[in-house]
Amino acid sequence: MLWNDALTDVTAVADAFFDAPVQVSGVEYDSRRVLPGTIFVAMRGETADGNNYIDAVVAQGAAAIVTDSREAFTAVQMRYPRMPVVQVEHGRRSLAGISANLFGHPEKQLAVSAVTGTNGKTTTAYLLEAMLRSAGRRCVLVGTIEYRVGDAVRPSPHTTPESRDLLEIFRDGVAAGASEAVMEMSSHALEQERAWGVPVDTAIFTNLTQDHLDYHRTMEDYFAAKRRLFEGVGAAVPRVAVLNADDAYGRALVEFARAGGSEVATYGIDSGDFRAEQMVLRAGKTAFTMQTPFGSVKIDSHLTGRVNAYNLLAAAAAAHARGLSLEQIATGAEALQHVPGRFQVVRAMFAGKAKEFTVVVDYAHTPDALINLTALARELAGGKRVITLFGCGGDRDRAKRPLMGRAAGEGSDLVVLTSDNPRSEDPQAIMDDVLAGLRETKTEYIAEAERAKAIALAIHSAKPGDIVLLAGKGHETTQILREGAVPFSDAAVAACMLEGMA
Repeated sequence: MLWNDALTDVTAVADAFFDAPVQVSGVEYDSRRVLPGTIFVAMRGETADGNNYIDAVVAQGAAAIVTDSREAFTAVQMRYPRMPVVQVEHGRRSLAGISANLFGHPEKQLAVSAVTGTNGKTTTAYLLEAMLRSAGRRCVLVGTIEYRVGDAVRPSPHTTPESRDLLEIFRDGVAAGASEAVMEMSSHALEQERAWGVPVDTAIFTNLTQDHLDYHRTMEDYFAAKRRLFEGVGAAVPRVAVLNADDAYGRALVEFARAGGSEVATYGIDSGDFRAEQMVLRAGKTAFTMQTPFGSVKIDSHLTGRVNAYNLLAAAAAAHARGLSLEQIATGAEALQHVPGRFQVVRAMFAGKAKEFTVVVDYAHTPDALINLTALARELAGGKRVITLFGCGGDRDRAKRPLMGRAAGEGSDLVVLTSDNPRSEDPQAIMDDVLAGLRETKTEYIAEAERAKAIALAIHSAKPGDIVLLAGKGHETTQILREGAVPFSDAAVAACMLEGMA
């Protein structure tokens, strides 16, 4: 593609073009990935400034430079007078526009459903994809656990990737025959405009509870970031807004979405257009009759707990908005066996004492998620003990640490406090913050910073009938320390210990 064509609909503040036609073959925002023929978009990020790497990418063969810095623009003109360079006001918006042009606008060839909220995004996305697939539609899935392109699975570095990477996934999905995309939309991505220009057909809101206040500062700002999905981020407002009527923030979005021009579908156990009646909750089973304005249908799911009833209703309302019948929705709900790291029962070849209690891995890493998780475990434990292992992440919202301690203590009979991605912080200092809330509950606790040792303590503390919850990391396969990421899986560590108890 010609350089000029790659800039179609990208607004330049200032430009300096080389006279001869310049062919470009790709676009990158990460200097390490620049190859000959690449457009490099140099933009200021949260922790780094791509403008500091312009000399490096020129040496690597970059074909052209797009920058959000006047100083960098002037420097390129002076040092590399034959290098095409453009200054833009918004680096991320320009990255999205250029990427869309180079990848052939795949975002316009897919019906995009996007899920936002504090808890339930991943499970709702998995459920919606399962429903769409059961109806014969090929899908792209973008989320916290993994990216799926047709039948291929790719690792997920970010819940919502940068626009260049997202559009490449979309392009590959279109090439594989996909007609639908289901994606999680994080508050960070919405605030940072990582999915700028992506038209969302169906937008889903799960709930809002305290999280990420290290970034958003206040709950009002956090909600404002989530609300951007329903405003349309560089694109039209969603055709349909699917909103949780049992959540106060969800209710606040109803009139907002309608005023913006979206059709609104609400859901909830207590209220909403899509409601759950005659609910049956057991381990490995969530069943209810789903009442809708279009009729009713029996929903049977392998997922566990009241929280998953909400996720099922959200996915069902979105699937109906995408044209599925109630019968197709029910078939898709039953097809999903589990979601990795979401109330995942650790399975291993063991006998003896290990058979006498249950070990569960779950991603719960907010106060509200811990409350829901321990409440579910309490219901399933049948009067036996709930043992909860958890920690709080370093370099993240400190204000939620005592809240998580209180939530774990109030919902458990024994708490094992440990590390969960301490990053650059001292694990003991993080645990001290948590203890301020945990001690208020008077619940027995054990503190052990080394997570593998803590898991051993939790498992060896269990008695027949108890439920051991390993919370916080879920599907994750690394522990992020000051020195960097090291391999670590709660499920693998627990399975190994259970096998050793046989």
